[in-house]
This record gives sequence, structure tokens and C-alpha cells, in this order.
Amino acid sequence: MTFLLASLRERWTVFVGAFVALCLGAAIFTMSALVLLSGGAGVPERYAAAPVVVHSGAADPATFLEAAPFAPADTERLTRRLAALPGVRAAVPDRSFAAQALDGGRPVGEQRPGDRLGHGWSSAALAPYRLVSGRAPRQADEVVVDRSLGFATGRRITLLTASGPGAFRVSGTVAGPGYYVTDARAAELAGGVRVIGLRLHDPHPDPRTVAAVASAAGRAVGGTGRVLHGAEREALAAGADEEVRWIGGQVVTAMTALSAFVTVFVVSSAFAFTVARRRREFGLLRTVGASPRQVRRAVYGEGLAIGAVASGAGVLIGALGAPGFGAVLVDTGFQPRGFAVEGRPWVAALSFVVGVAVAFAGVWAASRRASRIGPMEALREAAVDDRPLPPARRAVGLLCVALGVGAAIASAAVDPGDMIATALLTAAGLITGVALLMPALVPPLARLATRPLARRRGATGMLVRAWLLTAVRRTASTVAPVLATVAFTVLITANTETTAQAYERREAAAVRAEGTVVPDGTPGLTDAEVRRIEGSAILPTLLHGGPARSPLKAIGVEPGPYAAVHGPVGTVHGDLAAVSQPGTMAVSRSGLAALGARAGGGVPVTFEDGSTESLRIVAVVEDRHLPYGALLSRALVREHDPSALTSAVHRTGAPRAVSGGREISVEEYAGLADAEEDRLIRVFTVLLVAVSAGYTGIAVASTSLMSTADRAGDLRVLRRSGATSRQLCGALAVESVLVVLIGTVTGVLAALPSLLGIRAGLSGTLGVAVPLIVPWAPVGAAVGVTLFLALAATLLPARRVMRG
Repeated sequence: MTFLLASLRERWTVFVGAFVALCLGAAIFTMSALVLLSGGAGVPERYAAAPVVVHSGAADPATFLEAAPFAPADTERLTRRLAALPGVRAAVPDRSFAAQALDGGRPVGEQRPGDRLGHGWSSAALAPYRLVSGRAPRQADEVVVDRSLGFATGRRITLLTASGPGAFRVSGTVAGPGYYVTDARAAELAGGVRVIGLRLHDPHPDPRTVAAVASAAGRAVGGTGRVLHGAEREALAAGADEEVRWIGGQVVTAMTALSAFVTVFVVSSAFAFTVARRRREFGLLRTVGASPRQVRRAVYGEGLAIGAVASGAGVLIGALGAPGFGAVLVDTGFQPRGFAVEGRPWVAALSFVVGVAVAFAGVWAASRRASRIGPMEALREAAVDDRPLPPARRAVGLLCVALGVGAAIASAAVDPGDMIATALLTAAGLITGVALLMPALVPPLARLATRPLARRRGATGMLVRAWLLTAVRRTASTVAPVLATVAFTVLITANTETTAQAYERREAAAVRAEGTVVPDGTPGLTDAEVRRIEGSAILPTLLHGGPARSPLKAIGVEPGPYAAVHGPVGTVHGDLAAVSQPGTMAVSRSGLAALGARAGGGVPVTFEDGSTESLRIVAVVEDRHLPYGALLSRALVREHDPSALTSAVHRTGAPRAVSGGREISVEEYAGLADAEEDRLIRVFTVLLVAVSAGYTGIAVASTSLMSTADRAGDLRVLRRSGATSRQLCGALAVESVLVVLIGTVTGVLAALPSLLGIRAGLSGTLGVAVPLIVPWAPVGAAVGVTLFLALAATLLPARRVMRG
């Protein structure tokens, strides 16, 4: 213990990088675990006053699409049964439809595609939203609106619904979002019912009363739906919110995994460098009788002591910073509004254990290397570190490189869903392999990098070349984190941009139109506006079919204009024009599999109004030509989904001014289709690059600081030999630049096979030529930050040493 404390006190500068890396890793793990284990955004406000609700089914966890609504007959039957239960005041079927007010011809409030803010007046009581002014709607042209919109009672307004604009009079206002019409009008405008809320006689029922009503409701419903009460009502959150939570979970998990990987990388590099510089010390310990086991225990003790203190500090930082981290995720769109981080004390204990385990993993290899140092090392006078690479390390490094190259070749042929995982495996294999082999790669790379300096007059080039070649381990320890950061930065950013560009090219190549009209501030285009535009309109809806009644994205189109705009659609079987016939549809290959049907056969599907009809499959289309599960006639979709809004119209005729819409180019539409997803991916990219670059800065600064401290005696000798401080600082700066340059070049080369595999896979899958796009701005920023930290950590202590 005395030796351990003395070692830590004497060499605190050696261990500061490992300490900071472990502290940051524990903080990230703690924050991530608290975010992942926290619940959602709570019970949706729309159902806060309904202690018990009956839901038609859970959203599909794979697609986040809503379950099929109740059949119309089931809605009526269940409403009557539930209203008759003891303790129930009313059973309210929640009918929702697309609605948005116009003010001066412009839409009021921003809405997302899929938002349905129109409801029947009875649904307002499920929130509850009380009247602030006026009265409830009684006539078909009356509406109650959110008071925050600023519409006074009695005012005439224009309300956009799926059929087009309609004149309404504001009969009242409420303190909550939405547009509320009579229940009869809502039944005309809305599709099927997915939620029936129960209002109880007691406005503040105790949990036992709620449980009793829920039990009675379960018996009344049977297998037709599922009964939710209490916290279970969180399942009523919109599918879009659940998808956001899932994306956020993937982001946090990836960030944590990268943090763990780089933490082990930094800690192992720091301790490997420490052991390499302390060979004499360990040799002296062996000379005075220390056994290899005792040397190994000493290194373990140092690592675990640093791990314990750093993990404790990191856990505290993570616990305090978790609420702020959750708020950042909400602001960036990775968690839904209303999300809050929940405190869990046991997470702190788990994070501490994980931090210590990571420290143990980081020092394992270094401790084994230290235990193999013999007593004769104490007699070494030369500082030249030219020992050959251990056979075991060389074998593991070559194996990792081979694994990475094999994964790169495989990534060109795997399914699109496995492409990212294969690319990450490629990068991890190549980065790890090259880092392990770096001591063998440094000499030839250093000779190549310093060749221009050797031709110049003066001692600077000779000195830098000697430093790089006589301290191979030190140089490799500095190059390795730069390599990892540049490789991950290139891989992540280039993969994001290349994939986005690939899908945009496919979409643009598939459409033949003068332009595309898209919603502008509205969740979609109404039928009245679509009729004014000559072209192919896309009317999205949901179908439910197959053995599990799985949700399937579908669109309603006019087959003729659709085929003319999209050109050859890769029909595998049948005739796409036959979709215009009653009771028919076309499906994609994946849609055919989801429905469990066969081409030419019939399959029962459930529509958005809850009705079920058998449709005959008249055509099967390749997935890359039909990015939906099914294609139906527009009339059939409108018949069964009165609230559906057109998502886009590919214009082939004369341009028209459209209320609530704007025209963009086909190429811009191809990028706009996944704009929100691309935004989230880019934010995700920035987070990963920031984490990676932060760790690199820690590692490079720590290694540079240790290196300068280790060379203090050499620098003093050079000063006394006549070298000026300016000359020595210049040589140190050149060395840092060359080290970062070597890491940058090897990092780019390590990421390149993975990117080439991704490009080949996307080209084969999408059938278009995909360019490899590497955004050099973030790569340059990461390299610039790394270089700045390396120079600062080298020159500042060097100047202090030389002044002394």
C-alpha cells in the first residue's frame, strides 16, 4: 500500500489521462443508464381524466404503426357495454381527424404529418379540457378551439379537413389543444376508433375503485381489445413518440458503447506507455526480489485505485447531469416532449462497478507486460525503444485486420438492415488491428514522414527523426488515439452522407415530373387542392392484414398517372393498371410476405375505418420501386379513410398556386422525404464525433504530457549543449504535427474499406450509382482539435522545464 500511494503521488501526471477518461466514461454510462431506464412522457394529456381506457391493440414494436381500429359494430357494442358498468359515468369513443384552422389564408400552428387534432366534443372531457368561454358545439358548422389560437367566440373561421376548407363558427374556447366539433360531425370526418375512454362518477377515484372498474371492463371487452389503467395508459402515446424514444435509445446505446470502447482504448494505451517508460523501475524491483506476481499486483493496484476514484467522481457527475442530458435529448428530438429522467440509486452502484471493471480491462495487458520484465532491465542505459513486437500481439493484430477486411468484403453483399452492423465490425476490426500493429508500423511511417526534414539543413529534422525512431512505443501510444478518432469520424460522417445521398438519388431517379407539391405548414394537402393539380397524388393510409393483423403502410393513387410519373416500376407479377378495378391492390415483395398471401390471390385487410374487406393482389412490385407495403386506388382509400391527407403531388401539368402547399423540385423532394430522419442522424453523428474527439484529446494530451515529463532530462542537456528554447519548441511542435499526421492518414485508410463496402452494397441494393461522400469539415475539425491539444500538452510543460 505504501508503494502504491508513493507511486501515485510521484507519477500523478502519468495517470491524469486515464483518470479523466475513466471519469468521463463513468459519467456517460450513468447518464445513459438513467435515460434508458426512465419511462416515457407519461400518460398522454388527452386521456388524463379517463382513469380506465379500452384500446384496440398495441402499436407494432417493429414499425411503430398503430394497431387496427375497432370494427364499427364493435365500437357501438363496446360503448354500450362499458357505459353500463357500475361506477362508470360515460364511455366515450375518441374519434380523431385531421383539422387545422386558416387565418388570412395561412395555416395556424405547425403540425406534423399524421397529426389529428380534430375530435368530437365528448373527447374533450377525457383530458379534461373545460370551456373557458362560450358553449359546446351544437350545429354541424360549430367548433370549439384552443384559446391560445386567439379566435374569439362567435368568429367565423375556415377549418381545413381532408375534404378541403370549410366554414365554421367558433362556439367556445378551451384551455387545451385541438378542434372540437359535434360528435355526429366527428363521425363523418374521422376514421375508426382505437380508444374508448371511461369517465367515472367519482372525479377523484381511489386506486381500488379504478382497479375494480378495469377488471369489470376487461370482462366486458373480452378479447376484442385491451384495458389500460393507471401508468399502463402510457401505452396510448402516439407511435411517432415511441419511434422517437426508440431512436433516442439507439443513440444513447451507441454513444455508451463507443465511450466504453474508447475508454478501454485510452486506459490501455496510457498504461502501456507507462510500463514502457518504467522498465528500469520494474527491473530494479525484480532485482531486489519482487516476483512477477507482485509486479503485476502493483500495476493492478494503480489501475484499480485510479478506477475507483475516477468512477466515483464520474458517477456523481453523471447523476447530477442526467436531467440536463435528458433535456438536451428532448430539445434535439431524441426523446418526446414531457420526457423526464427518473433517479435510480442502484444505477450509481452499477456504474461504479462498470467503471472499475473497465479500468481492470485497460490495465490487464499492461500488468502482464510489466510482470515479464527481467532484473537485467535495471542495467539498461540506452533509451532506445526498438524492441520487436511481441508475437502474440502481432498475431492478434493481424487477426483483427483480417476480420475487418473480411467484414468489408461481406458488407457489399449483406442485407441493407445488416449493412451498418457489418460496417461497424469492419471499422472496429481494422482500427483495433492497426492500433495493435502500430509499434511495427511507426518506424517506416516515421522515416517516410521525416524524409523531407532530413534533406533540410540544421539539426531540427535529425532531432525529430531520432525522437520518433528511438521512442517507438511513445509515438505509437500517441498515434493510436488519433487513428481511432479520425477513423470513427470519417466512418460515421461519410456513412451518413453517402447513405442519404444514395436514397435521394434513387427517389429522384424514380420520378418523372416537372415538380412536386408538398404541404407547407399543414399535415397534408386536402382533396380540394389536389383536384387543381395535374399529376400523380400520393394519399397515405394504413392497412392491417396477415395472420397477426400487422400494420402495413399503403398509398392511394390513380394508377395511370402514377405509372406515368414513376416510369418502369419493376412489376414482378401482374398488371399495375388493374389496381383501378374494385377490390384490388398491388403490393411490394415485403408487403406480400407480411400479408402471408400469394400473387393473384385474395387477402382480407382491415382499413382505417375498422371495416374489413377482401382484396385481390393483381401485381407484385420490387421493394426498391415501391417504398410502401401496398398500392390501392385513391377512391378506395378515401372510402375507408375519410381523414387521410395527401402527402405529395408530382406535378406533370401547368403549375398552380396551392393553399397550404408549396412546390419544390423532384430532387429536393427526394431529400425532404427523410428530412427529419436525416436531421436526427446528423445530430447523432455530431454526438458520436464529439465523444470520440473528446476522448482523443484526453489521450493525446495525456500521452504528450507524459512524454514531455519523461524527456525533461534530455531537454535540459540539449539546452546546455547550445540549443535555444525556440529551436527545441520548434522541434517538439514538428514532432507533434507529424504524429497527428501519421494518425490521420492511418485512420482514413482504416475507415476506407468499410466505406467502400457500404457504397457497393447500396449501389447493388438501390440500383443506382452511389458516390462516396466524405465531409472533410468535421474530420478537419476533429484533427485540428487533436493537434491543438497535442501542441499545448507538449509545449507548455516543455517551456517550463527549459526555464528551470
